[in-house]
Amino acid sequence: MISARKLLRRYQLSKIVVLVFLLVLVGVVAIPGYATGRWPWTNPPPVANLKQLRSLRQHGMTLPGWEVSRVQNNVQIGGHRWLVEEIKNDRTIAILLLLPQNGPKDQPQVEWLDIDGFHRWQTDSHRTLRFTVKLAPIPDKPPPNVEARFFRSWTAQQTFAVVQWYAWPNGGSPATSRWFWEDSIARLSNRRASWVAVSIIVPVKPQEDIKIVEPLLESLGQTVQAKLIAETFRLSK
Repeated sequence: MISARKLLRRYQLSKIVVLVFLLVLVGVVAIPGYATGRWPWTNPPPVANLKQLRSLRQHGMTLPGWEVSRVQNNVQIGGHRWLVEEIKNDRTIAILLLLPQNGPKDQPQVEWLDIDGFHRWQTDSHRTLRFTVKLAPIPDKPPPNVEARFFRSWTAQQTFAVVQWYAWPNGGSPATSRWFWEDSIARLSNRRASWVAVSIIVPVKPQEDIKIVEPLLESLGQTVQAKLIAETFRLSK
């Protein structure tokens, strides 16, 4: 059996390794900025796919197997203007909300709180929905993985299942800290981890366990993320 002392040493060693990596990361980013006077957080690299992000904001997206029945541009939610699509297939109607990055200094912040306030709903059954995006395999590159907020919400009139995450080229997460980490690594190569906030809302029966619609929302989330990677996050030729 491994003694408590050995476990403590391993834990301390892992913390030291992470700390050294962070110091190296900060040094690589900060030292050139100190020398030139151009700090990366005040002069971030341009967003290479800004044209595609703005096109998404203007026109939305079409998804295989789903029909777009209604589109609303510039819906004011909190301090941002979202694109809202009503989509449907033979069995389900869903609401897709998209907030693409709008410039090099635009960062994900409090979008989920804004949506909660906009709908004035109550929530429960919070958990994490994880899924892998099915793309054509690339040698030595794992498929993108996404972690999303998954919960039930309701108002006096309706109950919903909701999935939310920040999508970026290599995956996604609902946590702004995860995007910051991805973006910090991308800046080492003078790039940005561009992002799109995604919220999918599906009506369900009152008090229904949202586990029933989990396969549907996982499939729809995979489709949305794959579409963003293929079209919005690709670089212009």
